Amino acid sequence: MDWQELIFKFVGGLGIFLFGIKYMSEGLQKTAGDKMRNLLATYTSNPLLGVLVGIVVTILIQTSTGTTVMAIGLINAGLMTLRQAIGVIMGANIGTTMTAFIVGIKIENYALPIIGVGAFLLFFIGKKKVQYIGQIIFGFGTLFLGLSTMGGGLKPLRDLEIFTNFMVDLSHNSILGVLVGTVFTMIVQSSSATIGILQQIADEGMISLQAALPVLFGDNIGTTITAVLASIGATVAAKRAALVHVIFNVCGTIIFTLALPIVHNVVLWLGEDVNVRMQIAYAHGLFNTANTLLFLPLIPVLAWIVTRIIPGSMQELEFKPKFLDQRLLATPSVALGQAQHEIIRMGGYARETLNDASTFFFGRDPKVANLAMQKEQLINELDRKITEYMVKIQQNGLPEGESEKASVLMQTINDIERIGDHAENIVELSEFSVTNKVDFSEDAMQNLRDMLELADKTVERALYALEHQDREAAEQVLAYEAELDRMEVMFRKGHIQRLNQNLCTGNSGAVFLDILSNLERVGDHSKNIAQYILYGE
Repeated sequence: MDWQELIFKFVGGLGIFLFGIKYMSEGLQKTAGDKMRNLLATYTSNPLLGVLVGIVVTILIQTSTGTTVMAIGLINAGLMTLRQAIGVIMGANIGTTMTAFIVGIKIENYALPIIGVGAFLLFFIGKKKVQYIGQIIFGFGTLFLGLSTMGGGLKPLRDLEIFTNFMVDLSHNSILGVLVGTVFTMIVQSSSATIGILQQIADEGMISLQAALPVLFGDNIGTTITAVLASIGATVAAKRAALVHVIFNVCGTIIFTLALPIVHNVVLWLGEDVNVRMQIAYAHGLFNTANTLLFLPLIPVLAWIVTRIIPGSMQELEFKPKFLDQRLLATPSVALGQAQHEIIRMGGYARETLNDASTFFFGRDPKVANLAMQKEQLINELDRKITEYMVKIQQNGLPEGESEKASVLMQTINDIERIGDHAENIVELSEFSVTNKVDFSEDAMQNLRDMLELADKTVERALYALEHQDREAAEQVLAYEAELDRMEVMFRKGHIQRLNQNLCTGNSGAVFLDILSNLERVGDHSKNIAQYILYGE
């Protein structure tokens, strides 16, 4: 037996296969547009919808790991709750079976002409859309070329006694099969790849369907490792989502392994007239679909279990408006009042973001920084939703006095959103300070503490004036804003003196001045809100 040829063909074939999956996946993503994240964040209001979105996104990007990691990222950013993510993860497990069905189609003999067609579209057609389709076709063909190369390399193993004995052991020991599938997928980091290899080995007659099934179940456990790695250093909710992925697949594997003879008979019945590769695809589809149907009603239970296993407080922000009711648009004046409540709520988050930015600057706790960034994203979402709602209100017609109020509120939305942006800038400047070990003098720290405190008072008074139409509070805002301007000038001069005395570095000076500038702009936007109250413009 030529071991060098066997290893080269297997490793090379695996590389070509993985490249094919990745390249096809990238082409699908480009063709579908860069809307996967928005699709996940927007259309997952209930678990069943989450499952459907998880299926669609995974079919489009051809990787359940990608969908799961994306869902964990959205939880980490606060754009998705744990229960929503559980549905998406379940859907991703169903969606990933599409790759196994693609591999089940035996078209290796046509791999090279398929690659040729893809290459032609890629390199000889100028239109981007056609090139993306060419990329999908090229990846599709490469996937089968890799399978064929791997199969050719592995054929000699059929005559190797140690390999045939190992396959016999697998047939009689389902736990060993699960372990092999788990470990191999953890190493390769792609269940699609390991299942594709399993399908090819079975097609070469090296493993029976019954022995292949436990390995297939183990592949589903192994694929959870990427989600676990993605959750390291993430929020409590993200870690819980990764654990749900593990529990979901481990429980499914235990159930299906215990029911192996029944599963084997069902797969034979479903795939009576198809090749063994397609039978394994059927088994993969059956496993994930049945597992999802079994655990879908138990989502609250799964959420409770992982909350107990991974304790810790977490703040799940509700990424949707609370007061904007579309039914109230028929009564524009009432709808306008609701919009004002939502704007005040948005302003409250802007103030919280500024406070979180301040806490992070002085305390350097990354969880606080993460929370601040979540709130800033929520502010952007509310900005978009409230603006859309306000436009609809004005289209329905308002009395003259109410129309002026609507114009003022529209302007305040932008100012509140900008306060959130400046708070985000302060978080980013603080992160720069942490990463680059920037130290500040005691005077600089006290200056920033004083100015942050006054900026918070200014925002608080501006929001109070807006909520209660309080002219006295609005006048206070103007006085505070003037004081912020005076502070900025005075603190800049103090910074130049410290520079001359070598009491601070260039890095710390740049961060210090940028934070001063952002706080001064926070004061400006608060002043704008106060002026709308005082002068109506």
